[in-house]
Amino acid sequence: MNDTKNRTTHTTVSRKQELFLRYFTMTLIDLTVLNLVAEYWDRISISSFWISLLIAITLQILLKMTIFFEHYVAEYFNSNASLKMKILRVLSAWAILFFSKLIILEVLQFIFSDAIVFTGAYHGLIAFIVLVAAILFAEFLLVRFYKSLA
Repeated sequence: MNDTKNRTTHTTVSRKQELFLRYFTMTLIDLTVLNLVAEYWDRISISSFWISLLIAITLQILLKMTIFFEHYVAEYFNSNASLKMKILRVLSAWAILFFSKLIILEVLQFIFSDAIVFTGAYHGLIAFIVLVAAILFAEFLLVRFYKSLA
């Protein structure tokens, strides 16, 4: 009998490797969702696959920066357990998460100008928010599936 089938090998994954795999996977998720939405919804137009890859990388960086900043601000409000601080934490989180979408949209428009076009209500803001929500939902599903494998 082949003994290699019964052996389990354990490899150690470094923190750098773990981060690389996490962000690489999430960027691929962003790329997939971005291209699917652009393919099947006329409110988002991207000039090429190469541009969509650059947009996915940019989105991943900007979304992670937003989440980092939101957590940083939340720590300040969590230092005091008063009702006022809890309300301010919720309001600040909402404001950061909402206004960051406006900033991200402007950054994408600045970097990629006519290579990506969001149209529709509020100069494409709704289309962009739908895209970001779809990306975050896909990332959530992937993480949930990954954790279920453990």
